[in-house]
Amino acid sequence: MLTEIIGWTAATILLATLARQVYTQWRDHNSQGISRWLFVGQCAASALFVVYSWLLGSWVFVVTNALLLVTAITGEAIYLRNRRRKRPRSSSS
Repeated sequence: MLTEIIGWTAATILLATLARQVYTQWRDHNSQGISRWLFVGQCAASALFVVYSWLLGSWVFVVTNALLLVTAITGEAIYLRNRRRKRPRSSSS
């Protein structure tokens, strides 16, 4: 029981910090200083960790990594949106 509590607490802290970063990026419409590869790598790692955790039967890690995958996909979408908004628009006269 204590092991599960420690795992869920760690997962909550990790998800809260990453969600805060993605929220700040969304709120400020700014992805400056954030590498696109951060989210690409996080998506790949999280997807693999979901499978690995499921194979081990570790529900703490299945849920955590699935939520990390959602966070990474959201972060990537916001990164791309911010990048599109930052691009100067060509004027067609």
